[in-house]
Amino acid sequence: MPLTFFSFQNFHNPYILIRLPQNPNRARSTMELGLAIFILALAYLSTIAHSIRFELESGHTKCIGEDIKINSMTVGQYSIVNPNEGHPLPEHHKITVRLFSVSGNRHHYAEAVESGEFTLRVVEDGDHLVCFSAIDHQPAVNISVEFNWGSGVAAKGWSNVAKKGSVDAMQLELKKIEEMVAGIHVEMLYLRKRERDMEELNRKTNAKLGSFSLVSLFMCLSVAGLQLWHLKTFFEKRKII
Repeated sequence: MPLTFFSFQNFHNPYILIRLPQNPNRARSTMELGLAIFILALAYLSTIAHSIRFELESGHTKCIGEDIKINSMTVGQYSIVNPNEGHPLPEHHKITVRLFSVSGNRHHYAEAVESGEFTLRVVEDGDHLVCFSAIDHQPAVNISVEFNWGSGVAAKGWSNVAKKGSVDAMQLELKKIEEMVAGIHVEMLYLRKRERDMEELNRKTNAKLGSFSLVSLFMCLSVAGLQLWHLKTFFEKRKII
């Protein structure tokens, strides 16, 4: 069955540095303005989620991948777009959906469905794949699939949190800030771990290159010595020297 791969690029959260002036009133105004800008930017960033619509041909498979950090929550919703609104979907408009982790473990499976969703607490760092397969049908038809996928802060239902907690807008934004800070902290720890791994890899690579250089030098000197010995022996047999 033919496979088509898509991939999402991760969004990196920016850090905002505000330098306060010496004037107290001006400092307070600057702080309030900076806080307002930060909250607005955070409200925008925290709603980042992937929403796409793609065509899937009968008998084909398309996979979508995303790099998700460990302990993050990921939520996905998918559905077939009805080509004839007001009428039921055709019988052959069915898809099979699978969710795989980086190690190949399957965490979600839905066969011959029109819509569905999945929720997963990620236990492995790396790329996670969601594969959509359309049942084989003759003649071939194209099925339009709508897919929403969010991870981390974007995977949380903040509207439900606001309704259940009866909190005002500022408290809700503070909750989002708390989640964002926790995500930044996890991202920093992950980057530090990657940095240590890369430093260790560079150290091992340099050590291997040094050893290889010494071995190459020894082999070159050995070959040169053998060539000199062979030439000397040859000339002595010919009584040239």
